[in-house]
Amino acid sequence: MEELLSNWHEVVKKQDARLLKSMLDKDAVFHSPILFKPQKGRKLVMTYLLAAAKMFEDTNFRYVKEVIHEQEAVLEFNAEIDGIHIDGVDIITANEDGFITEFKVMLRPLKAIEKVGEKMKANLDDMSLWDKLKWKLS
Repeated sequence: MEELLSNWHEVVKKQDARLLKSMLDKDAVFHSPILFKPQKGRKLVMTYLLAAAKMFEDTNFRYVKEVIHEQEAVLEFNAEIDGIHIDGVDIITANEDGFITEFKVMLRPLKAIEKVGEKMKANLDDMSLWDKLKWKLS
């Protein structure tokens, strides 16, 4: 799990699609604080995680705590978008082979959830088709 988390920090820092793809199980599931249904499959999970990493650029995003137990980790983070303080956690589950099988994000307070939803929608809408294809092909 330590290596997986080290790689995850690199993905967040560099938005490295190739590295992220190498970390995700083909049947990975992403649970968003904004979307009602889980997003299933490596391609969808990649799209959401890379869009989130891009969204958190220049927001003073930082992980402030990590709790690791066997194949699971909870990473607490803080950020600020448009003057709104965001508290959140990433809950990551990996399989025995070291691939991420589940990634769940939880946020607070309500204003933060609304702001992140607004920014994520804009970010996903602005992603070029080429970016999305590049992630799928890499």
